[in-house]
Amino acid sequence: MSSDAGSGGERASDGGSAASSNVGADASSDVESGPKAGEMGETADAPASAALARFRSLVDLDERTQRWLARAMQLTLVGLLFIGLERGDLGIIVNTAVALAITYLPAILERDYHVPMNPGLTLWISSAVFLHALGTVGVPGTDQSFYTSLAWWDSVTHALSASVVAAIGYTVARGIDEHTEAVRLPPRFMFVFILLFVVAFGVFWEVIEFAIGGAADITGNDAVLTQYGLEDTMTDLIFDIVGGVIVAVWGTAHLTDVAGAVTARLDGTGD
Repeated sequence: MSSDAGSGGERASDGGSAASSNVGADASSDVESGPKAGEMGETADAPASAALARFRSLVDLDERTQRWLARAMQLTLVGLLFIGLERGDLGIIVNTAVALAITYLPAILERDYHVPMNPGLTLWISSAVFLHALGTVGVPGTDQSFYTSLAWWDSVTHALSASVVAAIGYTVARGIDEHTEAVRLPPRFMFVFILLFVVAFGVFWEVIEFAIGGAADITGNDAVLTQYGLEDTMTDLIFDIVGGVIVAVWGTAHLTDVAGAVTARLDGTGD
C-alpha cells in the first residue's frame, strides 16, 4: 500500500512537473511571439524617421541647383544695384554693391587660396548677404523696405548672417587648433567659443550701426545702416546667438574641409 502510494506520489509529481513544464513553455512561447522592447521602440520611431527622411528629400538640393540659386542671387543683386542708382538711394547702392562683392568671395578663395568652397557653402554665404540687401530695397513702387514693413525680416537676416560669422570663427579657430600643439580647444570649449565670437561680433556690428546712424544725422545724409533703438539691439543679439548655436550644433561638420585647408595654409603645406 505504501508502495502504491509512493507510486501515486511519483505520478503526481511527474504530472506536476509536466504541467509546470507546459506552462513555462506556453509562457516562453508567448514572450517570444510578443514584440521585443527594441522592436517596439523601432516601430514607434519608424513614423518619425520616415517623416524626417521625407523632409530631407524636400529640402535636399543637388549641387547644380545650389549653383543656379547662387547665380540667380547675383543677377538679382545687380538688378537691385540699378534700382538703388535709379532712386539715388545711397543705402541701397552700398548694401547691394557690398553684397554682390561678397558673393564672389567663395570663388576667389577657392581659385587663389585653394580653400574648398562647395556649392552649399557658397549658397549659404550668398543667401545671407542677398537677404540683407533685398531687405533694404523692399517692394518696388513703395517707400517701405522689408526691414521696416516686415518685423521678422531683421531677425532672420541677423540669424543667417551670424551663422556665417560663426562659421568663419570656427574655421579659423579649428585651423589654429590643428596647426599648433600650443593651442588646444576641446569640443565643449569650441561650442562656447563660437557663441562668444558671435556675440562679440554682434556687439561690434551694433556699435558700427550706431556710429553710422549718428554720423548720418550730423551730416544730414541717408544712413547706410540703421539702428532702431535698444530693444532692436537686444533682439538682434538674441538672434545672433541663435545663428551661432545652429552652427555650433549642426554646422561644424560641413566646415571640416575648409578648416583643413586653413590648417594646411598655416603649416605651409597648402598649394
